[in-house]
Amino acid sequence: VQLQASGGGLVQPGGSLRLSCAASGVTLDDYAIGWVRQAPGKGREDILCISSSDSAFYYADSAKGRFVIARDNAKKTVYLNMNRLKPEDTAVYYCTADRIDGCSHPGFFSSWGQGTLVTVSS
Repeated sequence: VQLQASGGGLVQPGGSLRLSCAASGVTLDDYAIGWVRQAPGKGREDILCISSSDSAFYYADSAKGRFVIARDNAKKTVYLNMNRLKPEDTAVYYCTADRIDGCSHPGFFSSWGQGTLVTVSS
């Protein structure tokens, strides 16, 4: 599966942003989709995942209550809605995918998009 992440940019602290992950080459219905981020000078961090049955799993405590993941299988797109953004959310965000039941840490998924940069700064 090929993945294309988009929607990154510069946003002020407290603002919102929606990232999109568009898939091609497969039917998205059977895939778990996840988001991973890498902040400057830091390692990769699993954020959350949405299963093929539309259940969301959070792996980053910092995302709970602020980030929401949703999928639209007809459009072959998964969205990451990020609210109340903080400077520490600044990172390159990657979407990942794997054909599994349920979810797992998205950093271990087999397919990766190219990443989109989110910068939270005033």
